[in-house]
Amino acid sequence: MSADRPARISRRTALAELGAVLAAGCGRVEFMAANVPATFGAYRRHPNISYSADPQHRLDVYVPDQASTGPRPLVVFWHGGRWKFGDKADYRFVGAALAELGYVAVLPNYRHYPSVKMAGFMDDAARAGEWAAAHAGEFGADASRLYLMGHSAGAHMAALVSLDPRYFAAAGRPGPPIAGVIGLSGPYDFLPLLEPDVQDMFGPPQNYPDSQPINFVRPDAPPMLLVHGLMDETVRPKNSRNLAAALRACGVPVTLKLYPKVAHGDTVAALSLPARRRAPTLTDIEAFIGQPRSS
Repeated sequence: MSADRPARISRRTALAELGAVLAAGCGRVEFMAANVPATFGAYRRHPNISYSADPQHRLDVYVPDQASTGPRPLVVFWHGGRWKFGDKADYRFVGAALAELGYVAVLPNYRHYPSVKMAGFMDDAARAGEWAAAHAGEFGADASRLYLMGHSAGAHMAALVSLDPRYFAAAGRPGPPIAGVIGLSGPYDFLPLLEPDVQDMFGPPQNYPDSQPINFVRPDAPPMLLVHGLMDETVRPKNSRNLAAALRACGVPVTLKLYPKVAHGDTVAALSLPARRRAPTLTDIEAFIGQPRSS
């Protein structure tokens, strides 16, 4: 496997240009700009490692440069995109931010609708999680400190694969121990399904309840950090509120962070250097996971 190193260009110039582009809110260009300062991070990126057979079954691993006296926490992050689009390459800033905290970050791609429905992309989530746990030691990470994380559709996948044991069982094992789940702006309790594409990807109708992470809450669920912006009009904050209440009712430790004046994409954008002031996402992640453990 190969590792790439950040290119040497003017950090000051890149940050100035990035700030202007982010302020303009230019969609795909905004993703590209968010990743410019991430190329300067103190980490090694191991790109496009295969975790299963499909061409979409590729992941990137981010390993901090700084020395550690013990194994690091391991964080698997799934991107959003309505289960229909998105790419790990768009979220290099997430891998860089997690590496900045001293964590090993794994960013998988997964198959999208309509090439697969829920069973397909959830199987991909389980396979990526299994791969991360099995290969943690190769990157200086601690498989017993495995955290599953995602934004939007990715947060749904992280929560559901953690709560519904059938997906890891289908991947061939009961599943790795999960130290915690981090959901950014995630849909967890979103019935009824109104849009035709969402009805199809989670259908037939008798299967709709299986798409809802809240339906699989149990007392032995992993601790969760649920982050949501109160101005989110894409995934309503009630999703995080309701899941947090269900977890608490079962005695599961949960931290609910509701950010005022924060919209759907801001919770993840705040992991990029020029948007850190949008929301305290990175600070809350660090408080939830903690520092790398010394040996």
